[in-house]
Amino acid sequence: MDTKYNLPGAGHEKFFSDCGNGMLDHRCCASILRRFTDQGRYCRYVSGPALTYSQDVLDGFKLAVEEVNGKGGVLGRKIEFVIRDDKFKPDIALTMAKDLILKERVDLIIGTTNSAATLAISDFARKEKVPFIVTDAKSEKVTGEKGHRYVFNANENTAMIGKATALVLAKKPYKKYFIAGEDYEFGHACADAVWKNLKALKPDVQLVGESWRKVGEADVVPYLTAVLQKKPDCVIHTSGGSGVVNLLKTIKSMGFKIPSYQHNSTELAALAPLGMEAPEGIMGTSNYHYYFPSNPENKAFVAKFRKAYNRYPRSTALYGYITGQFIAKAYEKAKSDNREKFVDALSGLAIDTPVGKIEMRACDHQATLPMFFGVTKKVKGYDFLIASDIVTIPGKDYLPTCEEVLKTRK
Repeated sequence: MDTKYNLPGAGHEKFFSDCGNGMLDHRCCASILRRFTDQGRYCRYVSGPALTYSQDVLDGFKLAVEEVNGKGGVLGRKIEFVIRDDKFKPDIALTMAKDLILKERVDLIIGTTNSAATLAISDFARKEKVPFIVTDAKSEKVTGEKGHRYVFNANENTAMIGKATALVLAKKPYKKYFIAGEDYEFGHACADAVWKNLKALKPDVQLVGESWRKVGEADVVPYLTAVLQKKPDCVIHTSGGSGVVNLLKTIKSMGFKIPSYQHNSTELAALAPLGMEAPEGIMGTSNYHYYFPSNPENKAFVAKFRKAYNRYPRSTALYGYITGQFIAKAYEKAKSDNREKFVDALSGLAIDTPVGKIEMRACDHQATLPMFFGVTKKVKGYDFLIASDIVTIPGKDYLPTCEEVLKTRK
């Protein structure tokens, strides 16, 4: 459903896809574009069919913008933003970006979820020297081999997921692994990153089999049955979006007992739709939980988010929120709306966030987010499973080194 609303002081009607409070499907997305006008500075939020968590990117960003505007805006002007739908198609996304950069003269682009669209927009942003902050695409190429002066990443990528996961799995007693994933870029990139890092940390691990299914394939049973035949010690699952919910639901219904890991399986968006019917003991990683860390900053963020949207924030709400924070702080530091000064100010900038201090690393423009490795569990006081036994992995411990990143650009 489309929801129409007016932003404070904007004077324009804005639209966004209302994807509800549950698991989002592939019809929602998030991407933001920003520009200056005589009346003030504003953002355009470009939306398209995204993966599971995109509505929260928008809502987290909107919350940050409202906080900034409530304090007078940036450089004495308030922020506005609207939403566009790129339909999760790279060609549409690129066409929109070109129109907004060349015709509407935006100062800043923010988004998207589709990695192919993100890389296409990033290439064009570099050509036009327009800053581009990525909020949800997971391709490590964004700040790796395709990285450049004008692109920044406010979320994790597959290289980071792989290293963080391997650091914990390497300490487990498992030796025989099976990889079961969805057959698309994220699925393969995530699996490759986990396995490469795990093999480096624990050379004696063995890969006893792989299975790949189409994105969105409803019947997961044949694939999990194939896993059982190989009798691995642990399964590395690499599903994305709503596929994570379907995977967890099938694991529960089959009584699948082999230890399993899936990125974002401990995330609110994956567990809340299943209530108490999600399986216990599933290992997962996430950059954010509304109940962890239990610090004043996170409690304040959760309270504001719940007051604004009547629900708890998911992980991508954090990405949207810190993006808004980074933008405001960078302009304050630059003391100018000049694009080059903004880029210089954002490079190496550190801000306080609900998960602690995060730096936009100067060498590759990657946000140094922590990663939380946990296990799904029923806990008193919650009507759905949450992450338990959480291990915090600081960004400095699992991000690729600057030297490693820069080598990929040669």
